[in-house]
Amino acid sequence: MKKVVVIGNGMVGYKFCEKLREKASPSEVQLVVFGEEPVPAYDRVHLSDYFSNRSASALAMAGLDWYTSQNIDLRIGELVTSIDRENKIVSTYHGQKEKYDVLIIATGSSAMVPPINGVEKKGVFVYRTIEDLEGIIGYGQTVKKAAVLGGGLLGLEAAKALMDMELETHVIEFASRLMPRQLDDQGSNMLREMLQALGINIHMNKNTSSIRGNGKVKGLEFTDGSILNTEMLVISCGIVPRDELAKKAGIETGPRGGVVVNDQLQTSDPFIYAIGEAALHNNMIYGLVAPGYNMAEVVVNQLTGDGSASFTGNDMSTKLKLIGIDVASFGDPFGDNVPCKPIIFENKNQGFYKRINVSEDGKRLMGGVLVGDVSDYNMLRQIMQNGLALPPQPEDLILGSRGESSGDAIANLPDEAQVCSCENVTKGAIANIIKEHQLENIEQVRSCTKAGTGCGACSPMVADIFNETLKSMGKTVRKVLCEHFDHTRQELFDLIKINKIKHYDELLDRHGSGDGCETCKPAVASMLASIWNDLIVEQDTIQDTNDRFLANIQKGGSYSIVPRVPGGEITPEKLIVLGEVAKKYDLYAKITGGQRIDLFGARIDQLPVIWEELIAAGFESGHAYGKALRTVKSCVGSTWCRFGLHDSVSFAIDVENRYKGLRAPHKIKGAVSGCRRECAEAQSKDFGIIATEKGWNLYVCGNGGANPQHAKLLATDIDTESCVRYLDRFLMFYIKTAEPLNRTSTWLNKMEGGIEYLKDVVVNDILGIGEQLEDEMKYMINTYKCEWKEVVNNEGLRSKFRHFINSEEPDPTQKFDLMRGQKVPVA
Repeated sequence: MKKVVVIGNGMVGYKFCEKLREKASPSEVQLVVFGEEPVPAYDRVHLSDYFSNRSASALAMAGLDWYTSQNIDLRIGELVTSIDRENKIVSTYHGQKEKYDVLIIATGSSAMVPPINGVEKKGVFVYRTIEDLEGIIGYGQTVKKAAVLGGGLLGLEAAKALMDMELETHVIEFASRLMPRQLDDQGSNMLREMLQALGINIHMNKNTSSIRGNGKVKGLEFTDGSILNTEMLVISCGIVPRDELAKKAGIETGPRGGVVVNDQLQTSDPFIYAIGEAALHNNMIYGLVAPGYNMAEVVVNQLTGDGSASFTGNDMSTKLKLIGIDVASFGDPFGDNVPCKPIIFENKNQGFYKRINVSEDGKRLMGGVLVGDVSDYNMLRQIMQNGLALPPQPEDLILGSRGESSGDAIANLPDEAQVCSCENVTKGAIANIIKEHQLENIEQVRSCTKAGTGCGACSPMVADIFNETLKSMGKTVRKVLCEHFDHTRQELFDLIKINKIKHYDELLDRHGSGDGCETCKPAVASMLASIWNDLIVEQDTIQDTNDRFLANIQKGGSYSIVPRVPGGEITPEKLIVLGEVAKKYDLYAKITGGQRIDLFGARIDQLPVIWEELIAAGFESGHAYGKALRTVKSCVGSTWCRFGLHDSVSFAIDVENRYKGLRAPHKIKGAVSGCRRECAEAQSKDFGIIATEKGWNLYVCGNGGANPQHAKLLATDIDTESCVRYLDRFLMFYIKTAEPLNRTSTWLNKMEGGIEYLKDVVVNDILGIGEQLEDEMKYMINTYKCEWKEVVNNEGLRSKFRHFINSEEPDPTQKFDLMRGQKVPVA
């Protein structure tokens, strides 16, 4: 029987144990593991979650009982201090000695601490282990202001942790851009602007010379002479391979650290292997979990298989969520390795940046960068890795679905395409195991294949493969909301309504599992608002920033004020009030395409007092911040226009007032045009009404934006009463059946039978639910309340509108310039 000793019980050390036990029984291989920390291996990728749940067990890769069941001798809290290569013995700090036949060095890395004067002061921390986090949490309760040294991945994770602790947060980066290994200049700039809008202060090109303070941190001094006052410092400047044991034992290490290994992961001693962040392969230290897992698999093959497996490097593609902002890079993100042509699309209005690098002949995708919208990451990475043919216009890959559907794209992937890089799982393996074991849900797929259990970046593609495989087997696919609810959105919608559920936690306890996620929380909040018409601000624990403060957060961290102006009609008195408010609070004024006036530049603490004045003047919330009805645009119609057939302004006002506050899976826009000249652009809206000689034509499911779509004709030459009735049915049917964040156009595109089926449901009432939908709309109309009026008149809700939880002070970092006589955020 062979005896294998593992030094290190981190993620990679654990994965080695798991893979070894899959191939070799305890009677074949005796396994002893030494872990330096006092707890078994835990998930460092999601270390920041500890700040919200304070549970080490929630991060655990496996409990102690798993090691026992696998006959693995795990010794935690035991530091190995020496390796006797001649006698094949390891010794520990507590005097234990253990012989080995094969030794695995999986010691990982430690945080790099630069030699800064004063780094030993109280209040200086690194961000690496649960013990580090405990120290940060404890000290953070005594301060108000903290800084992170390092703007890489871990540095921004640390910044999120400090934000969660409600501390004023600063990030200091030596380089000229954030995440310099993953993002190019434009992508980094986009990320920086988004982080600043969330209230994080970013300081670029800063070289820290000393840490100020008498015994404890009071500030940072930089080489350019500037000073940043802070009471706490978290250092996250990179990693240092833990190779000290190997050096002491005379094993070859690299000049800049790391245990040198060959393609079989053997060190200079053939009986000793190194894996994970401790290993130096071809002068490369891999700081991601996926390469470490691949290394573990290669060594297991060397010990139990035919020895044919080898490690030849690893794709460094990665997808992350940083403080709610999605970031991804894949392949050659900067186009440095092979001559290529970049294609770049940046949308600052919607907050995303996309870059793909195409080979000079236009035939291959070489890499790319995504910030803000990473929905295409998995498919782009598969196209790159498998050398799939590009569309005739490669820009289609990032500009939108002008080509094949996601189902077609999945079908075109070869079976050998690696879907999960953490566990090295291919598309074919996933599809085959679904068919062989007749798997019925995503959790079963994850359990059987391990796909999606690492960093989780491949989860959307795993779900797509699952759905496509079930379709190929002739089975019905249920698109569940997320892993925490084994129900579709429509099923949850009905469960909420039938069981009169009013809160997210109640729904999760009764019909879900786990703690929820960023997919299901806002989706459920939207459903609760759509069904019960309760104040969205009272669900603020599961809402994004815009809904939490009933205002759109803008560049620089200020907010916009958007009163409702039904149909675009406004009295001179109300115009004067808007002007007076804008002047009093120094707000930027802009007339929008939706025929209303937006006021920009308000601080959080100013929002209630501004709205108090507007409500007193008769204004209501315009819901510009919500997934709700925004505007119903109109032309001047027959009232003024010589071509106008009907009074489009009055109808637009009636319709907007009827549906104001209506919450939906996505924003809704409408328009009413007084004749076929279409000055209100009704056919580019979610619903559009156009006057005819005999009445009105009703169009539905159009939209503008990045992927514009013309609305479809639902009913022709109908009277006003019929038009409103069909609109009631259409909107409630959409709210009831659409998936989260699907606009009406996307909803219709996915609907079997398309516009003809929708016409049958809404106009012909083939489902017999027309009256029910109308009654549901009546309930929404009768229970409507202006959200801002409710906040203004409720001291408890008003108290939420301040920048700092422990101070009434405004945000001191907001700065503005002048442009054409009005203020704008500092660039």
